[in-house]
Amino acid sequence: MFFHKKEPIHVVNIKEPNPRFAQLLLEQFGGATGELSAALQYWVQSFHVENAGIRDMLQDIAIEEFGHLEMVGKMIEAHTKNVDQTDAYKSTLFAVRGMGPHFLDSQGNAWTASYLNEGGDVVRDLRANIAAEAGARQTYEELIKLSTDEGTKNALVHLLTREISHTQMFMKALDSMGKLTEPFFGNIQPDETVDIYYNLSTNGTQDERGPWNAEPSFRYIADPVNEVTKG
Repeated sequence: MFFHKKEPIHVVNIKEPNPRFAQLLLEQFGGATGELSAALQYWVQSFHVENAGIRDMLQDIAIEEFGHLEMVGKMIEAHTKNVDQTDAYKSTLFAVRGMGPHFLDSQGNAWTASYLNEGGDVVRDLRANIAAEAGARQTYEELIKLSTDEGTKNALVHLLTREISHTQMFMKALDSMGKLTEPFFGNIQPDETVDIYYNLSTNGTQDERGPWNAEPSFRYIADPVNEVTKG
């Protein structure tokens, strides 16, 4: 059961409407990294989770994302309201679709459920969520750089901040299961190549080394062609 409170989760106060900027904001309403995508992704994922605490966390964050969707929608409405006669308005998607938010991204592509990343395994889902939050945070950062309205910036900074908060929660949930840095999950055991690093980007210069290809975690194969052929 859902209840809707009429006041937004964070203040939205737009003083300088800009319909061109509103079109960019559509990315976070009906885009791949938008709030609708996040809300539905986390909500559906929660039904796959047996751990009551993690299920509750996913549902709490999903509901917050719906609140963020409302914030973005209110910003788009404010940036397009009473400016329909301006050249700036006429040069945007709103000239055809009308004022306010729509289930489109900034390029006019319709929202699709293919944006959602859920697979019935809590570990892969939480890792997908960390990536989703990173994508949304990056989008908000670019929007903040482009915004000239202080009220818009204030709301966007809050939304960016909460993406970081959610990332921390997902990471803590993975850590609680011992899966934050553990690459294995599921029931299928990997084969004997699991600890091999193949050097496949050689150009005659010195090979780059780092913790991703160093002993004892990885067996470094400097001549992968012969190794693969033998295998």
